[in-house]
Amino acid sequence: MMLRNWMLLVLLWTGVGVGGAYAQAEDDGAQARALLTEAVDYYKENGDKALAVFSRQGRFVKDDLYVFAINTNGIMLASGGPSVMLIGRDIMNSIDDELKPKFQQALSQPENGEILEADYPWGSWNTGGRKITKHVYFQRVGDTVLAVGYYQPRASSEQALQLLETAAEAVSSNARETFNAINALDPRFYQDDLYVFVVELDSQRFVAHGSNLRLVGRDFGALADRVGKPFGQEALDKIATTEMVEFDYQWKHPITGDTEHKHAYARKVGNYLVAVGYYQPNNGDGAQASAE
Repeated sequence: MMLRNWMLLVLLWTGVGVGGAYAQAEDDGAQARALLTEAVDYYKENGDKALAVFSRQGRFVKDDLYVFAINTNGIMLASGGPSVMLIGRDIMNSIDDELKPKFQQALSQPENGEILEADYPWGSWNTGGRKITKHVYFQRVGDTVLAVGYYQPRASSEQALQLLETAAEAVSSNARETFNAINALDPRFYQDDLYVFVVELDSQRFVAHGSNLRLVGRDFGALADRVGKPFGQEALDKIATTEMVEFDYQWKHPITGDTEHKHAYARKVGNYLVAVGYYQPNNGDGAQASAE
């Protein structure tokens, strides 16, 4: 049941080609708002006849952005994305209980001519089950709520440090339980494109990885990126003499699939190196990392 609900939720809010939308998130914010404004004007002029237009490929589907419409009773009326299969269905029967209050709040907003905004964590078949923050613009017209959403920009260095602190405390409290949670994509240990990985210092091998389970058991010290930088050994050498280190390398982004520059922070927690890194796409070389 939970898997079915998750897949329906994916279809409701995610579009085709999440990588492209994520990579251009800043531009998509302005484009999403503009597309919603265009859709609202069209709906006001054409009424319910506009719903069929929103559900077809055309002027209201622009790259990864599309319009969808839900009435205030929760019935999907139109969609230019994968959620077209939910047209005519009550979305409240297709989402998890923890998300229902957010939908109900959005659908209960009064009609005041304003564009409202909300953030939601949504999964995608392109992200291996991880949820990504999606920013949605929406406006009510009569009993219909029109919306357009896009994926948020990459996480920041501050967010990476916060996640590292959370992970370090968890490893210190119960290492094995934390490793299992990281490997199972527990949402406590990833945020958008951030994720935790842990290396046992004695063996120098990964014991947990929040993006690529194939690396668990691999020798971290033997890793080199596409340009040949032995970043794994560099990090191990640094952590041998201090409790907190930083290092840089080229690595595959977990959402876009592109190889980008990554800056990582790591802490020594007992016999483990616990690390979180954030991506800096303007510094990437576009190549594929050799460890993938």
